[in-house]
Amino acid sequence: MKKITLALAATAALVAATAQAHGPTRRKITESIEINASADKVWAVVGDLKNADWMQNVTKTELTGDPAGKFKRMLTLKNGNQISETSNKYKPDDKLFSYYIDKVDVKDLPANDYSAAITVEPEGNAKSKVEWKAAFYRGYMNNDPPPDLNDEASEKGVGDWIKASLANLKAKVEKGS
Repeated sequence: MKKITLALAATAALVAATAQAHGPTRRKITESIEINASADKVWAVVGDLKNADWMQNVTKTELTGDPAGKFKRMLTLKNGNQISETSNKYKPDDKLFSYYIDKVDVKDLPANDYSAAITVEPEGNAKSKVEWKAAFYRGYMNNDPPPDLNDEASEKGVGDWIKASLANLKAKVEKGS
């Protein structure tokens, strides 16, 4: 009986330790914005892969590869750091662009294994809806993350970046610049 009790206690301890050793879970964010411009006008900005200056903190965009196939983009941020992206899909007829981030400093975007899709859809004659869906893991992949790289902080950081980028896009398109 004593052996059974010890075995059960050991099993319970192992289950508890395994539960505490749980790593990060994939986070998902969907943000959208309505823009007072046609979907074609909005896509002319979003689909211009050589210029991502509407994205928050981006000052320079370098494109390598063929947009009809797989390509890479290097976004230079205001602080001089860079984000390296690789395309998954680029479908101008569907107004869809999806990509994943190969390299980013978690101080700039607190996320790992980040992927996203941006779509532009018409909303009536002179309006459009831009939707940005992102999936990622928190900025710190091991257990016991620091507060600035935990699930909540990473979700907030990514969400704030997407919202600011969409607001920049809206302002740029509606101003006509």
